[in-house]
Amino acid sequence: MKHLPKTYLLYCLVLLVLSCADKKEAQPEPDKNPNIIFVLADDLGYGDITAFNRESKIKTPHLDQLAQEGMKFTDAHTSSAVCTPTRYGIMTGRYNWRSTLKQGVLIGASKALIPNTRTTVASILKNNGYHTAFIGKWHLGWDWALKNPDVEPTTGWQDTTFANIDYTKPVTNSPNDLGFDYAYGHSGSLDMAPYVYVENGMATEIPDSTTVNTGKYSWWRKGPTSKDFIHDDVTPNFFRRGIKYVEEQAGKDEPFFLYLALPSPHTPILPTEEWQGKSDLNPYGDFMMMVDDYMGKLNAAIKKAGIEDNTLVIFTSDNGCSPAADINEMVEQGHYPSFVYRGHKADIFEGGHRVPYIVKWPKKVKSGSQSDQTICTTDFAATCAAIVGYDLKDNEAEDSYNMLPLLNQEVINGNFREATVHHSINGSFAIRKGDWKLIMCPGSGGWSFPKPNNKEVLEGLPKTQLYNLREDPAESNNVSTSNMEKAEELQGLLTKYIKEGRSTPGVAQKNDGEEEVWKQLWWMENTK
Repeated sequence: MKHLPKTYLLYCLVLLVLSCADKKEAQPEPDKNPNIIFVLADDLGYGDITAFNRESKIKTPHLDQLAQEGMKFTDAHTSSAVCTPTRYGIMTGRYNWRSTLKQGVLIGASKALIPNTRTTVASILKNNGYHTAFIGKWHLGWDWALKNPDVEPTTGWQDTTFANIDYTKPVTNSPNDLGFDYAYGHSGSLDMAPYVYVENGMATEIPDSTTVNTGKYSWWRKGPTSKDFIHDDVTPNFFRRGIKYVEEQAGKDEPFFLYLALPSPHTPILPTEEWQGKSDLNPYGDFMMMVDDYMGKLNAAIKKAGIEDNTLVIFTSDNGCSPAADINEMVEQGHYPSFVYRGHKADIFEGGHRVPYIVKWPKKVKSGSQSDQTICTTDFAATCAAIVGYDLKDNEAEDSYNMLPLLNQEVINGNFREATVHHSINGSFAIRKGDWKLIMCPGSGGWSFPKPNNKEVLEGLPKTQLYNLREDPAESNNVSTSNMEKAEELQGLLTKYIKEGRSTPGVAQKNDGEEEVWKQLWWMENTK
């Protein structure tokens, strides 16, 4: 056999090297962490989206499309039936009643509820390579600079509190101090003064006047208002800024987290002129259709930016529909904001805290899928931690379960959560395990009949309520006296969760405001 020329051998060697290089380049890249967009509507009912209520009189084609492109959860719950507490749970993965706020909500002048030492969803993601942004309604308190620091902010609506705020100085204990690289929004609900946008700790414009509602559709409380704060334009403004943020971040290497917290369809109910009268229902229906349209614009922007496949989008609400939407008027026209469920915003009944929950993530979540497992809005924290591979410490996200197995449609034998605790505006508890729900008060714990202050009616009712939600989703047949064994089992589990400062496995923790927790425990343990 003749020897091969050296040039030929060299040629073969080059081909071999190039072939190996091609194979190396052809290997798939490791999975990148997804962009995460969490959109939180305000006072939107379970029955207000057609994907969850086929009989809905409100047209929601864009939210229906989002549900069809992802997964809808039919048994999702907020940790509270009102705004502030639910937002606390989303940010911290901790039940709201473990904080110092045991009932009610904060106002626009309230001090920060979340201490800087507590881990949040934003801080977890920021510490794991994300750019983080908050745009919208905060409603978790921040510390306004005061002209006279010796005068503490009041808990009411007094003008003296607003007059003492120094809008020329930065706010402290703001979203920027809790893990957000960028923050833009207002302090409370859209009907709570002061009406001032704050961007990265500074007011965008100094208020120099007070306003009183003169709008056609709704009202808001009197208070300082900046010239750039136009109530009718707040929701559109937040969406425009959210879409712009998505477009800017889309071309960057680092993933992003956008918490887009809407002030709508909460009061003031302010559909813009182009949407007024469009629902043929009432202004709330018009406002809902406007929110739906903007969600379509956001979804389209994600697609146009080329990041749809690996962007996790979550849409939900902070509690059920408010009676301020004129629920009775809508019911007369055949629209049921709470669907088949009892009650509405503020209540311990299902209508207070059962909400629509949509997850879209094309790379991981099968389109058109559905989960009937019970989930809670507190579960967002553990899910984000799992996405980035962060191991939660014992004092972090104590009431949060990782939802990735549900999103991956893994087979789960039994309940995804051991149990879920609900809370009403007046601090009443309920616990749900499987089909069973135990309510630790005789009435609604909120704004529907029978109200907590209706002593004459409540005195004739059992002190607790027990319902099998599979058989009785409308919570119409209280079986607490005929099924005492189940009631005692659930009450024991609720007591355990309260005493141990957590509902997930781990080392026991302390609740904030422990004295108030013990008072509640005493009441429950003496209620048989």
